[in-house]
Amino acid sequence: MNIKQKYKPTILALTLLISSSFSQANPVACFNTNAGQFCIELFEADTPITTDNFLNYVNSDAYTNGIFHRSVPGFVIQGGGYKIVESSSGKTLAAVNTFPPIKNEFKISNTRGTVAMAKVGGDPNSATSQWFINLADNSGPPSQLDTQNGGFTVFGRIIFDGMNTIDAIEDLPISNINLGSNRSPAPIIGSDGSVITVENLVTINHITVTPVAGIFSQEILSFAVDIGTDVVLDVNLQLIESNPSLVFELDPASIRTLTNKPTNIATFSNSSGLLHIPSVMINATTIVNNVTMQLINADSYQFRLISYD
Repeated sequence: MNIKQKYKPTILALTLLISSSFSQANPVACFNTNAGQFCIELFEADTPITTDNFLNYVNSDAYTNGIFHRSVPGFVIQGGGYKIVESSSGKTLAAVNTFPPIKNEFKISNTRGTVAMAKVGGDPNSATSQWFINLADNSGPPSQLDTQNGGFTVFGRIIFDGMNTIDAIEDLPISNINLGSNRSPAPIIGSDGSVITVENLVTINHITVTPVAGIFSQEILSFAVDIGTDVVLDVNLQLIESNPSLVFELDPASIRTLTNKPTNIATFSNSSGLLHIPSVMINATTIVNNVTMQLINADSYQFRLISYD
């Protein structure tokens, strides 16, 4: 029996396991703010309309100099609606110019660390520029974000150590700021609340979007892989050993089949047992290329890291 025949039943079984988890590596948007840095993995395969809409705002600089205008500790922090602009009277707040509303794409649960679109009450297809980060599991009671108003579309998740920054923003003092027609509880930096200027608002200074084939975050390596049988899988590998070498094991519950083949994709050879991942982002500033791993246990699908650039 050759290696391909030996592995074929296992691979076939894996393709039939479909999970609701999100693991495929997607574009990563890293935000630099005056309160710290955080990165969002964008779920392009699951929410293509919402991801494209979000990237259109990023590319138009709508979110550059944007602020977090709403903070509800234990619930969400929200941005994407307002930004700091220069005017004849100095720096002021202005509403973000919005594109047409988009179709709701609710698929993924509003759990802690996920990023979702805000919208108008009673209209599921009303999301434009505003988005929020879930500070807790808001899928069920009392918030019911997975069911109210058609479900709020989760289009990304905070990766690496970004939730440290988000939690720090959550812990900031809150002050009601004037947004023109309404007031909003915004997180404040460097003020006791008696005097608030635009310099006291949590501001997005810069956003960098990076396309990668894999993401290594919290000891999980996530990527899409072509297994060579016209089947593309979305998988997670869990780091299980780091000394003397790095060993990863497939998480069966993470496996999904993908109907569309991503541009950035890993490949697995049945004949050699080699897994090749073109690029892996390991933190907000570091990408390793040409990651090669060797299958060392075909029963549990364990891989040992062989090399990378």
